Amino acid sequence: MFNVPNKITISRVLLIPIFVILMVVDFPWGEVSLNGISIPVEELIAAVIFVVASTTDWIDGYYARKYQLVTNFGKFLDPLADKLLVTAALVVLVGLGAAPSWIVIIILSREFAVTGLRLILANEGEVVAANMLGKIKTWTQIIAVTALLMKNWPFALWHIPFADIALWVAAFFTIWSGLDYFIKNKHAFQG
Repeated sequence: MFNVPNKITISRVLLIPIFVILMVVDFPWGEVSLNGISIPVEELIAAVIFVVASTTDWIDGYYARKYQLVTNFGKFLDPLADKLLVTAALVVLVGLGAAPSWIVIIILSREFAVTGLRLILANEGEVVAANMLGKIKTWTQIIAVTALLMKNWPFALWHIPFADIALWVAAFFTIWSGLDYFIKNKHAFQG
């Protein structure tokens, strides 16, 4: 159960509180200027932690498939770790006024609904791994969160609202993948 891919996934979960602390505590570390865009040092470190933690999602999956270490625990924990990481980031971004709460509510509602459906399926002995649409949803969310954490750098230099566009794209794929998940698993509600 605690093979290398699962340990990588667990490490992703353990990075979440560090990320949150760096985002919400005002450390006296100053700011970094990236071509005129100022980012507090602790927020830049938090953004790097978020990107590293997000990258481990690809690493653990690749490693598990390559060495045939796919487990039910991993199939359950991997998407949950993604949800916890993205949820923590989105809630922090709403608190900082960097993301609109209504889009975040849509994203989080889908995540809770799908997690509930996963629990129903797990109770029936089914463990469903994330499909390609779910992976696209996760990566669009990660790109949007990263852009928001980086204060739209470098796109802000050219007045391109990339972070906002990325968040809309993430919301679209979040809704689409949620609907797809429920349609494909509607048997869980029959009987």
